[in-house]
Amino acid sequence: MKTPVNSRTPILTAIILLLTIQLFSQTFEEESFNCFSVLVGKNATTDGSIMFAHNEDDWGDRVVNWYLAPYEYYGQGDSIALKRGGKIAQGKETFRYLWLEIPELEFSDSYMNEFGLVIASDACVSREDKPELTDGGIGYWLRRAMAERARTAKEAIKIGGQLIEEMGYASSGRTYCIAGPNEAWMLSAVKGKHWVAQRIPDDQIAIIPNYYTITNVDLDDTINFLGSKDIVDYAVERGWYDPKTDGDFNFRKAYSDQGNLASLGNRARHWISINALSEKQYGLEDDLPFSFVPKEKVELSDIFKVLRNHYEGTELDKTDGYKTGNPHQQGAMSVCSSTNQYGFVAQTRNWLPVELGTVLWIAPRRPCTEAFVPIYTGLLSVPKNFAVTDFKTALKTHFDKIENFEEYSKGHKYWTFGEKAARIDEDYGKLIPKIKKSVDSFEKQLLSGQAPFEERIMGVYKKEPEQAKEMLTEYSLNAIQHLLGLTN
Repeated sequence: MKTPVNSRTPILTAIILLLTIQLFSQTFEEESFNCFSVLVGKNATTDGSIMFAHNEDDWGDRVVNWYLAPYEYYGQGDSIALKRGGKIAQGKETFRYLWLEIPELEFSDSYMNEFGLVIASDACVSREDKPELTDGGIGYWLRRAMAERARTAKEAIKIGGQLIEEMGYASSGRTYCIAGPNEAWMLSAVKGKHWVAQRIPDDQIAIIPNYYTITNVDLDDTINFLGSKDIVDYAVERGWYDPKTDGDFNFRKAYSDQGNLASLGNRARHWISINALSEKQYGLEDDLPFSFVPKEKVELSDIFKVLRNHYEGTELDKTDGYKTGNPHQQGAMSVCSSTNQYGFVAQTRNWLPVELGTVLWIAPRRPCTEAFVPIYTGLLSVPKNFAVTDFKTALKTHFDKIENFEEYSKGHKYWTFGEKAARIDEDYGKLIPKIKKSVDSFEKQLLSGQAPFEERIMGVYKKEPEQAKEMLTEYSLNAIQHLLGLTN
């Protein structure tokens, strides 16, 4: 039996579908419709960790390179050249980090730095049409600067906010999700020099598709909010918010492109994921909350499941249980979609050494066809054939036009996962049960073995930290190799 969206589903769906068609008939930036994130506070998880889940979605043929960037020291006066001609000062030091790079694209890379800070983003179309930009503004380097310079999530917010105010944000809009061992935040940037950030409550979960989800803002509460001082006044000036008729200021309603807010692919992904975890259930047309208390504390496997969702069991599932095609080719964009390049769930724990405490559980290419495997912050090397070149060269050539991705990345292991996903999509209903069984078995093995493995590592870490990092590296690389073995 399918779960109805609500009693007004046919009318509602028709209206939203019409809005969606109108929306897609307009011209938006390439990055306007992609990605999905979940942030979970430490008191909302069974183990007390903070979790950050993300599906990276990008159109077209893509490849994902893995690099480890080393700690580096810079001299006074060094600067960074931005894509549009501007410059920002280089920090005196940059921290070590894992860099997941998607060449050519400006807003698609993810980072995990040596302090256990994890950063990724979700495009959010704003209504700003008169942006203030200095020397073309900042785009690509915003998240990279946060990853290179920040020790905590809040410090990253302050770094990012300062750069937006100095340079102006170059894209229509975007929300950066940032999680560390002690807290998680969202930073929503609007094209130009306006931004706002909110901390995820420790006992709650926040979900974001591709529209702004921050609503009420209290900049006097600097523990939970940061942002542009004129965030409300500017909205009043532009006619986006009227205090006399609109009630409390709502950032989402004031600054969002209104068509983007009505997008079925956005609302449906937000709705299905909240209802999967929340005690309170919502209708598709309801005002969905920034964050909510879960019906019960969540585990890693619960969040894995969210990233794999295709609206199964609801009226939005147009495949009739995979009988009429694969779920990545239906009307509304699903959380697990044809454009997924990878999914991850970062597990950050402040009671462990950071090398062990932050784990990036990653599923290459598509979460529904791959197991999530653990990559520890203490990683000393990346898997072989997971990068085209070296870190320094990749940074210099990131925006170079690639005519043929397969030729550019010949021998890259990423294609192994992509070919598997394509093969399964050809006969999804028949093939996915066997794939799911294999994935579930491996994942359960990894999850059940995590505690005893980490206990053993801790014993070594106390005496020989470098040896412990070598063991973490071997464990992570072996997990990747096993995953590659499951692709056949």
